[in-house]
Amino acid sequence: MAQEIYLVDDSDELKKTIQSLFKVEDEYKIKLKKVNTENIDYALKNIPSLIIINEDTIDENIIEVCKKIRLNEDNSITPIIVVSSNRAKEHRVEVLKECVEHYIKAPIDREYLYYTIKNVIRLLDTNRRVSPLTGLPGNVQIQAEMKKRLLNKEEFVMLYLDLDNFKAYNDVYGFLNGDEIIKFTARTIVDNIDKYAVSGNTFVGHIGGDDFVAIVSIKDNYEAICQNIIAEFDKGVLKYFNEADIEKGYLEVPNRKGVVEECALTSISIGVVVSHKGRFHNVLEIGEVGAQVKHLAKTTMGSAYSIDRRN
Repeated sequence: MAQEIYLVDDSDELKKTIQSLFKVEDEYKIKLKKVNTENIDYALKNIPSLIIINEDTIDENIIEVCKKIRLNEDNSITPIIVVSSNRAKEHRVEVLKECVEHYIKAPIDREYLYYTIKNVIRLLDTNRRVSPLTGLPGNVQIQAEMKKRLLNKEEFVMLYLDLDNFKAYNDVYGFLNGDEIIKFTARTIVDNIDKYAVSGNTFVGHIGGDDFVAIVSIKDNYEAICQNIIAEFDKGVLKYFNEADIEKGYLEVPNRKGVVEECALTSISIGVVVSHKGRFHNVLEIGEVGAQVKHLAKTTMGSAYSIDRRN
C-alpha cells in the first residue's frame, strides 16, 4: 500500500527531488502531495503517513507549524521531517524538541534524504504489526514467537484469552468505552505476567478485538497466573459499568428482533495449552487446541480458565 506523504512547501523544487528519488524504487511506494503553508489544515484533516516541511520556503515560524501538527489529535504521532538551511545547533534542537523525527540540512544530500524517508516508511510498516490500541505485538510477531519456541524445542505454555459478552457491552456503552476495557484487559494481562512469571521468558500479544495471547515458560506457575488475571479483571472491570447494571448483575440488550435479553457482565475466559517437547509441530496445531480449551472455559458462567496438559 502506498504511503501518503504531505509536503508543506511554498516551492516545487523539493517535490520534484523526492518524486525523482522514488521513481527507481518499487519496494516502497509513496503518494506525494504538496500543500502551501496556509493549507496545512487540509493536510492534517487527511491524516498523512508522513509530513515533510521545507522551512526555507514557508512564511510561518517552523516551531509554530510543528506545534500545530503535534497538538492536532489525529496527527499527534504522525512522523515529521524538517528540511532547512539553518545549520545552527540551537535552532535544530529547538525544532527537535517539538517531537520532530528528523532534521535534514540543506543543501540536500539526495541519498541521505532518500534513505531517511525510506526508513521512516519501513518503520511505519513495522508499526502496523503492533496494535495501535494496546501497543502489544500483533499476529505477525505472535506467530514468529511461537515458531521460534517450537524450532528451539522449548517447553512453553500458551494462554489464549478473550472477553465474554463483550459485544453486549459495546451495544450498551459504545465502542469508545469498549476500547477502554480492551486497554484495561491488556494492562491486567501484562502486569500479572510480569509479576508472576518468574522465568522472564514471556510474551504478550494482541490478536485483535478482545482476543489476546500470552506465552510463559512451563516452569512458571501458569495456573496461579490465570487465577490472578481473573481476580484482578473481575475486580477492575466493574469501574466500566454504571451502578444500576452492577446491582442487577446483567445488561439488558435488545436482540435483532427487538426482544430485550439479559446478558451477564463482561468476564474473561482463558484457555491454556501446555506445549511439551514434541507435542506440536506447527503453530496451527497449537491454535486448534487453544480454541478448543478456551471454548471449554467459556462454558463456565463468569470468568474461568481451562488447561490442556496432554502430552
